Amino acid sequence: MSKQNKNRKQDAVKPMLFGRENYKYLLIGLGFIVLGFILMSGGGSDDPNVWNPAIFNFRRIRLAPMLILFGILVEIYAIMRKPQ
Repeated sequence: MSKQNKNRKQDAVKPMLFGRENYKYLLIGLGFIVLGFILMSGGGSDDPNVWNPAIFNFRRIRLAPMLILFGILVEIYAIMRKPQ
């Protein structure tokens, strides 16, 4: 292989934007966000004439939005973290 071909091959390989730890934190943050949306879902009623007070319970009003917010903060940390 000639020297010129080796240089082209090395130039073609681009370094990853984030490090391995950054991607790990990105996936963890995404997991928290997905879990928050899953916890927020449900609680509806099949019959529109029947009121279901379960839509205002602790899980949907406080826990799920806190998990989503925490996931967003983890995502910001993962993006801003300098790779090792």
